[in-house]
Amino acid sequence: MGKRTFLVYWAGSLDWRGLALMGITQVRLENFTVFDHLELAPSPGVNVLVGANGTGKTHLLKVCYAACDVSKSQEFLAEKLAKVFLPSGPAGKRLERLINRSSECRVADLKVFRGELWAGASISANPTDWFSETSDWSRSPIESVYIPAKEMLSNAPGFLSLYAAREVHFEEVYRDVLHRAYLPAVRRLDGARAGMLEVLERVIGGEVVVRGEEFFLSDGQGELEFTLLAEGLRKLGLLWLLIRNGSLPPGAALFWDEPEANLNPKLYGAAVEVLLELQRAGVQVFLATHDYVVLRELDLQAKEGDQVAFHSLYRTDETGGVVCKTFGSYAEVFPNAIAETNTSIYDRSVRRSLEGMLI
Repeated sequence: MGKRTFLVYWAGSLDWRGLALMGITQVRLENFTVFDHLELAPSPGVNVLVGANGTGKTHLLKVCYAACDVSKSQEFLAEKLAKVFLPSGPAGKRLERLINRSSECRVADLKVFRGELWAGASISANPTDWFSETSDWSRSPIESVYIPAKEMLSNAPGFLSLYAAREVHFEEVYRDVLHRAYLPAVRRLDGARAGMLEVLERVIGGEVVVRGEEFFLSDGQGELEFTLLAEGLRKLGLLWLLIRNGSLPPGAALFWDEPEANLNPKLYGAAVEVLLELQRAGVQVFLATHDYVVLRELDLQAKEGDQVAFHSLYRTDETGGVVCKTFGSYAEVFPNAIAETNTSIYDRSVRRSLEGMLI
């Protein structure tokens, strides 16, 4: 079998100095995974991805995160995509498996923009060499963090050394988030971020400390190892760490897949409060969620001046391909499978109650 084609392109404008705090402004995907054609213009604030399972929410998060990450590492975007998607094949390098399988076109193209700068990749199944060209994308790097749906801090001891030495089947987002979590605290925090820490400390019951490679929750009674801490609190503890160690400065991008996973709904309000404060402090936020309460908390807590966009991903009846519509408020989102399901449950509950009254 010959080599596979990984055609990687980078380009940009020389006008890069003014883009230091600019987040992602546009995403274009052609024949990539579930997408026939997708154009997304993210908000500079909070971006909420909603849609049924299999509509590409996590794929979109990973594409955007990979582009942000390589702006610092100067790695080829195609190589980073292979590591965060892990397509089947030797060492997870068969990127052609990311081409939309329902399309007759056997080339996938993707571009992520920051103003006039862009990073992109073209993936083909043809057996030929791959090449690249680089330009200004990496001259204005973006700090970025990807929080996966599965909690990782309780499994952290020994993981990074194992990942570095062995071919273990973990998406690289797990390695990356541990690298961010282990960073030492910054000397000074601005008032906004200090306030965010206070919100999280009230919820989790203390501060997070690191001993060797282990994470602990420190409160007035001592230190509790993360393996004994509720998983939802571990996720909020990770967010506390990322703010405390400066991983989310102004101009950074945060990608969080299913923040509601293993989190009691009573705690959603605090998580949403911190996310909205982050966007007010200059962090671009991307969330993928299936939870009605998360959506309503965002809608209810958003203030005038907050920039919150809801991106509805759904399959069309005509082609079965995934498309996206963007809305400025939760009430406008359509189609909205989450709201429809919530309404259906309410209606069924009312009908059952009425049936009991009519007996």
